Amino acid sequence: MATLPTTPSGRSPSIFLMIIRRLRAPLLMLIAIISISVLGLTMTPGPVVDGQPQYMSFFRAFYFISYTATTIGFGEIPYTFSDQQRLWVLFCIYMSVIGWAYTLGTMFALLADRNLQQAIAMMRFKRMVLHISDPFYLVCGYGETGRLICQALDRQGFRMVVIESNETRAGEIDLSDYDADVPALAADASNPDILLQAGLTNLNCVGVIAVTNDDDANLAISITVRLLSTRLPVVVRAETREAAANMAAFGTAHIINPFETFTKTLALALRAPAAWHLLGWLTSMPGTLASRRREPPRGAWVLCGYNRLGRLLIKALDTNKSHVTAIDHQPRSEPPYPHSWVQGNASNRDILEAAGIREAVGLAVCTDSDVNNLSIAVTACELNKDLFVVMRQNHVSNHVLFEAFASDLAFIPSEIIAHECLSILSTPLLPRFLADIHKRNDEEWCAWLFDRMTRRLGTMAPVIWSERINLSNTPALYRRLMRGEAIFLDQLLHSHANRYEYLACEVLYIARDNGDELAVPTASTPIQLGDELLLAGRPGARGAFDLNVSNDHALTYILTGDDTQRGWLWNKFVPRQVREEKHHLP
Repeated sequence: MATLPTTPSGRSPSIFLMIIRRLRAPLLMLIAIISISVLGLTMTPGPVVDGQPQYMSFFRAFYFISYTATTIGFGEIPYTFSDQQRLWVLFCIYMSVIGWAYTLGTMFALLADRNLQQAIAMMRFKRMVLHISDPFYLVCGYGETGRLICQALDRQGFRMVVIESNETRAGEIDLSDYDADVPALAADASNPDILLQAGLTNLNCVGVIAVTNDDDANLAISITVRLLSTRLPVVVRAETREAAANMAAFGTAHIINPFETFTKTLALALRAPAAWHLLGWLTSMPGTLASRRREPPRGAWVLCGYNRLGRLLIKALDTNKSHVTAIDHQPRSEPPYPHSWVQGNASNRDILEAAGIREAVGLAVCTDSDVNNLSIAVTACELNKDLFVVMRQNHVSNHVLFEAFASDLAFIPSEIIAHECLSILSTPLLPRFLADIHKRNDEEWCAWLFDRMTRRLGTMAPVIWSERINLSNTPALYRRLMRGEAIFLDQLLHSHANRYEYLACEVLYIARDNGDELAVPTASTPIQLGDELLLAGRPGARGAFDLNVSNDHALTYILTGDDTQRGWLWNKFVPRQVREEKHHLP
């Protein structure tokens, strides 16, 4: 892809100057042709009038040459031309045709010039970014992962600015049905100047998401953000441990390696199924049915494809005392490899039987080809219908085929990265709560919490959000706390419509300014200034909770039962008995 030309200062050159430089020669040629034509016409004798040959003035000659060069002409002025003048005009006509042909050819070539097109695109892109008045995320990379992230951000009402190196993918953004215009530029996101043009230092930029398929580019983006805009959170994709280590060494806080993330998920499912069910329910897309999934069994497993993912899965299975037989085209490359090895094509029935597929409890298919993965899984399930199947799906576009097969656990790198990015940026407390669940290693507690949450909120995946107790977000609650009032968590979860009822939400986590962290706090937990609450609930609960903590009338009602401030209409039309009942505590 061609790179946008820049000046030594790093700024894009002026489009006007680029056009003038390219058209300099044809314009000078036109000026020379017109000048010679006008001068020659003033010096050529015209018809004889009263015994004297007539000569054209410079103005009349310039006027005649101008309309002759641009039209078919209006006639000979101010007198009928002499043969000498007509001969000179013929010469001027052919000279101007050559000059205009050269000029127009140069102009058409300029319009097709890649540098000029990119300069115009950059100018339009910068103008669109400057006109964004809402908070926006800077997304670097618009592949499968970037597309999923943009779609999710758009559903949540956020604006995006996209940088994608592939022009075809960048052009697809104009064809997408996003609610708001998405400024997109086909450029190298690892270039710091491109990031600045995309609004990196813009006050409305609230985060950077680097999900290109090049670890070096993602590393360069994270370094640029770290140096030029330290206030912004940056989420970076890294598919190798070396790249992740480099990013971490430079201070990048949020690094997502989809292979390691999935491996940890499988290890957790084997070690602590209840915690796995709880995490799966909390991290699913809101509105999706998160039914209880089949738990991966321990025992003999067959793994197809000894690649990067395959090595990590073998370590996870080995940690949980499961014997693994690997199938791969290549011969065994690591002599210390502790498990069995079969060389060959895993879609072959004989090879699968040689690996012990009939006696196995699980199958992990990890090749880089979706067609091969489906073929292997179908063949293996024909030999053993009770297999727990873990499948790698390389491309989101094949989701119809994989949904038809219905594996027990699917590895989709783009979806894993998208979910991680959204949870980190939209609800920063969620990763900390999930990390706390991993550290607890308490199956009984996870099972209790999962049953309690699903009984209250249903099996649909909940909406997860966070709320910080400060003046801008929770003004009503903040003012009461500043006055020294004691307010407890249970009080905030009542409904402002009927204080005898609870909102359909739960507080999962509280992070305090003093560093204290409370996981699943009790109802009697006091609320403090600066607390950040992580909540999970049904879609309508978020708006109701926000009203409780931001509206003085709603908060007064749920704390004291006093709703006399509802207004004249409420007091006029609601029966007095009902109003008095609402004043009493439940």
